[in-house]
Amino acid sequence: MKTMGSTELSNNAKTQERPKWDNKVQYLLTCIGFAVGLGNVWRFPYLCQTYGGGAFLIPYGIALIFEGIPLFYLELAIGQRLRRGSIGVWNAISPYFGGVGVVSLLVSFLVGVYYNTIIAWILWYFFNSFQDPLPWSYCPTFNQTGDNEECAQSSTVSYFWYRKTLNITSTIKDNGDLQWWMVLSLAAAWGAVYLCTIRGIQSSGKIAILMNPRVWLDAATQIFFSLSLGFGGLIAFSSYNPEQNDCEKDAVTIAVINSLSSLYASIPIFSILGFKAKTGFWQCLDRNIISLINEFDLSEMTITRENYEESFHMLNSTYPDRIFNLKMKECNLKEFLDQSASGTGLAFIVFTEAIIQMPGSQVWAILFFTMLFSLGLSSMFGNIEGVLTPLLDLEIFPKWIPIEAISGLICLISFAFSLIFTMGSGNYWLQIFDSFTGSLTLLVVVFFEVIAVTYVYGIDRFSEDIKWMTGRRPNIYWQATWRYISPLLMAAVFLSYIVIQFLTPLTYETWDPDYENFPMKKIEHYPTWVVVICVLLVAAPCMFIPSIALLHFLRKRFKKQDYPPGNQKK
Repeated sequence: MKTMGSTELSNNAKTQERPKWDNKVQYLLTCIGFAVGLGNVWRFPYLCQTYGGGAFLIPYGIALIFEGIPLFYLELAIGQRLRRGSIGVWNAISPYFGGVGVVSLLVSFLVGVYYNTIIAWILWYFFNSFQDPLPWSYCPTFNQTGDNEECAQSSTVSYFWYRKTLNITSTIKDNGDLQWWMVLSLAAAWGAVYLCTIRGIQSSGKIAILMNPRVWLDAATQIFFSLSLGFGGLIAFSSYNPEQNDCEKDAVTIAVINSLSSLYASIPIFSILGFKAKTGFWQCLDRNIISLINEFDLSEMTITRENYEESFHMLNSTYPDRIFNLKMKECNLKEFLDQSASGTGLAFIVFTEAIIQMPGSQVWAILFFTMLFSLGLSSMFGNIEGVLTPLLDLEIFPKWIPIEAISGLICLISFAFSLIFTMGSGNYWLQIFDSFTGSLTLLVVVFFEVIAVTYVYGIDRFSEDIKWMTGRRPNIYWQATWRYISPLLMAAVFLSYIVIQFLTPLTYETWDPDYENFPMKKIEHYPTWVVVICVLLVAAPCMFIPSIALLHFLRKRFKKQDYPPGNQKK
């Protein structure tokens, strides 16, 4: 397999005029902004809670030490040395690995398409934060006859999220219409991204759970997604660095800051989740107390929160039929803790419920959604750069087309694709994209990246490059993780997850106002055609890796067919 030598790579890189960072601080803040995003605020705490609290820190820590930090360093170093985008880097190492860069570009595009929809939701809440009272703090009334039933049976924040924001359908099979307020918010979000990336970098300035492959995939995915590995953005950012820059120090610093941000964000988040669970538990008890008092015509203070259990068991043993007909919900604090929302629901349900309990709630709402907008926007810089830089390196656009127009075209196409998430079923589709475009695909991309650098480009040559850039060779930790530990861990997680996934049907959570139980959520199986789309979201991008390798092999083989003069093939 033919690869370019280090000297040849360096000479070619020097012939390419690339913009540079104004200073080191600008580069570090951009990489930190790309890495520290919305996932640090809500996805990490949810995974901790789902997989046993502190026990999740075990696979997370292992993935961080043996996959995240070494591969983060690898991407920064190879981008800085070869000074190209994701497609250019892997083509330069070997044309057989050109598909890796294409997959990175596609992942950046697909993730950016749905990620910016979350920013559109943030903008919608931000605009509504200027109302007094906050629109998610009360239930709407109809003809002054009483509260909306869906709102009264759920909660004000859930109603505003599912009905006023998403206008969600009860199943993914029902698409619903485009929601005009979401279309406008989405347009504003992509407009903000365009203005900030108009000229590229010049403008962007419990243990038993541990045997479950899903735990390890989620831990690895959280590391990859949080550190933005495999998107191509880090390679693009580092390609604008001076060639002699201490990228090892940069990698460790940014990775540590990113993980500390996740841990730090978990402190107030778990406090809010506990507050919400406790509040929901007391509200459940109060509803049951009112039902018992009304049913048995008791005085107001006969049943209190303190003697509820004793009173309930006494009445239930004496009048079981009447108690049964009340259809009261069992109030269990642990269930309320387990029902804590994840992903988008964490910010738009849990946090908003906490905000309305605070004095001066409008101010806190504005500050909170401003913070979320900043986190999301800084991560979008890297996603767009992961698309823009490889396209510029490929020189597929005529030189007379300004970079502003190319950036605008990317944002416009992305906006058009994002419209699917503004429909009534949009939230279901966003969950699909979140689950499948940024998990297994990233694992495949990063696996081939480390194989390409370690075994094709050559670990010894790469070590010499790093010595030239940083003044020291990689130590035994970097060598062992790049050569053996990281690829073996990723392969084991990937194969285990694939086997488990084939044995587990794909399900999703719906919001159905006609559902009898509270909350109005139920688990549904994905239709077969949706399962096919889920598979394609992973398989279609990954197929570019073997396809481009095969195409290059065939092209090279046909070029070798040399015929003597006069004997050309007819």
